[in-house]
Amino acid sequence: MRHIHRTIVSALIFSKDDKLLMGRKDPTKGGVYPDCWHLPGGGVGDNESLEGTLIREINEEVGIDITPYSVIPIHYIDTGTSEKILKDTGEKVLCIMEFNRFKVFIDDKIADDIKLKLNDDLIEARWFSMDELPLLKHIPGGREFFQKLGYIPKK
Repeated sequence: MRHIHRTIVSALIFSKDDKLLMGRKDPTKGGVYPDCWHLPGGGVGDNESLEGTLIREINEEVGIDITPYSVIPIHYIDTGTSEKILKDTGEKVLCIMEFNRFKVFIDDKIADDIKLKLNDDLIEARWFSMDELPLLKHIPGGREFFQKLGYIPKK
């Protein structure tokens, strides 16, 4: 199986009422970890900056324009691997990823007032309270990431 390398950006998007937006991917549209909850985001394209990619990906995946809000880098880079079906060719590859994460606070709207428009490879998106976060099935390493940030208690 061929290996590809991807730099990924994603965002912890928080609403004014402290809910976190997460989504699930469609494996037939190139998504990885389809049975897990993800932070919205995606792959960095040629000649794209991390923040520029983040703005584009959030708009493409969930229809939110994050440009009016502060985008704060999280200084914790992680890696992961997953099989992936390439959208353009249908080829199955092993995707080796570097995750770059950011925080975005939508401080002028509660979750119920933020209109989502799913597109790209997300098939579902929901706002979760911090109490619900430990109950979710996360991508590999996701639970540990949230534990490092203090959003999920360490056991």
